[in-house]
Amino acid sequence: MYWFLVIIAFLLAGIKTQKPKKYQKVSVIIPAYNEEDTVATVVGVVKEVSFVDEIIVVNDGSSDNTEAEAIKAGARVITHRVNKGKGEALFTGYRKAECDVIAFIDADIHNLTSKKVEAMIMPILEGKTDITKTKFARARGRVTELTAKPLLNFFFPEITFEQPLSGQFAARKEVLKRINFEKDYGVDVGIVIDADVLGISITEVDIGAIEHDMSPLGDLNLMANEVVRTIMSRANKYGRVIMIDEIGHFIRMSIVGLSLVILGLFTIFFVSFVPLVIGIMIGVIGIIISIYYIVKVIIKSIVMFKKTPKGNLVKSFIKIHFPLIISIILLLLMISTFIGAAHFENGVLSIEPNSRNLIIYADDSPRGNSISVRGPYTVDIAIEDELDIIRMPGDAMTTLGVKENDTIRVDDTVYTIMNARDGEPNILRLPKEAKNFLNLEEGNVIQNTRLKQVFEGTAMTHSYENDNATLYEHYTISSRDVPSSTYEIFLDNSSIAYSTGIFKKNSTYEVKIDDFVTSFNFKKNSNVTFNYENHTVEILFKDTNTTSIKQVPRQSQGNFLNLNL
Repeated sequence: MYWFLVIIAFLLAGIKTQKPKKYQKVSVIIPAYNEEDTVATVVGVVKEVSFVDEIIVVNDGSSDNTEAEAIKAGARVITHRVNKGKGEALFTGYRKAECDVIAFIDADIHNLTSKKVEAMIMPILEGKTDITKTKFARARGRVTELTAKPLLNFFFPEITFEQPLSGQFAARKEVLKRINFEKDYGVDVGIVIDADVLGISITEVDIGAIEHDMSPLGDLNLMANEVVRTIMSRANKYGRVIMIDEIGHFIRMSIVGLSLVILGLFTIFFVSFVPLVIGIMIGVIGIIISIYYIVKVIIKSIVMFKKTPKGNLVKSFIKIHFPLIISIILLLLMISTFIGAAHFENGVLSIEPNSRNLIIYADDSPRGNSISVRGPYTVDIAIEDELDIIRMPGDAMTTLGVKENDTIRVDDTVYTIMNARDGEPNILRLPKEAKNFLNLEEGNVIQNTRLKQVFEGTAMTHSYENDNATLYEHYTISSRDVPSSTYEIFLDNSSIAYSTGIFKKNSTYEVKIDDFVTSFNFKKNSNVTFNYENHTVEILFKDTNTTSIKQVPRQSQGNFLNLNL
């Protein structure tokens, strides 16, 4: 009997001291903004991973069917009423997740597989690391190579990941409580920096090839600015920006020159009462001074290199050169902020920062002004006898792709677009009903870059006229520039129109020629031909890597083109 009691005692002691392995629940957060084409596929792949307990899609203010597609695919959907940015979407998902381990995966990955998802999460479940970030085979990211890596090399040289902005990562929820989530595209690099400085274990995992949608230049500029802001903020927070006591004369003069460049750009973009030529002159003078004194710094550095003892070489060069390099980087980043997004399309280089829009025409077509600035525009009420007219400056018309006597449909009311009145070059006059529907008030100032957001969803009719026919192009305004196709329309082998538009592959679009209605199925780099009476109409599509805000209506939404012969 005693031996039986001894055995029981040992068993109880063993059960008491043994620590069974705790089951770790896994959540997958998928931030999505207008990703109706891919979000369901991504959700479906994640569902194939056996140890994933929860899938949350954060619909970040999408205007398409992202939410419905995610729900149909079986995900739990949390919706932001407006677009708040990737960082906010990740933070929302993190707060709502009810699991121990959280993985963050983009919604626009075309070739995601369950093995890629498992590769991200397994090192954490196995206790090998607290955070995993991914690297994958693809063309080098422009923002990563031109912005993130150079700045990280200067301020956080110990961070040597191949792809610090990969976007796909996983972490234990407990360690994420110590991380500061940025609200925008800076969230990825912010997590990497915080983890490094705070001593949190982070591992880079190779998940193979990844196919993302190509971001337009405007989005890349925004991403670069936000990544730069995050790195600089962290560098300052963690004491990586070291100011030295004495800066040489050449270094100071170099910074003066770079500051003049900034002043010139600021004058060009934001000071409307200063002539454009003065801003250009200030910038050119700054460039000359900068180049001259930077050359002086290089020459002086070579002399110092020869005289510096080897024992103090690294310390001396860090003290003398890094402040100048950091200053140059900071000033160049300021320049990039002023310049903003740049688009080259149909011989026109458009440089748009935040308020005024610098336009440079780079082709040989005759124009009155080869360089100009756009906006901002002040909202005012229409005059009494123009209740069916919207008056807008010519620059605003160019931004929206219309001209005088074109029409715009606002809340089921059609208005004729007319030029701004004499003496009101930047006044946007709208009837009361249109103004109220667009949530505008008298005195509101609209930057040129915000026009597409203000008029988002409105239907435009743009006309082309020649001796033989009148062509009407129909489209709705998109809130942002997205990849588009260019197309040229020929009537009896003569070109009558050239434009851009956002088409959906394999969708059907309708064309009306007089009373004859026909349709075609859109494919990139194709051409369609219609024969009507004795006329031949041809539409030639080209994929030219352009972006546009013109959302072309599909067959169920109305005619794409109306041609009156």
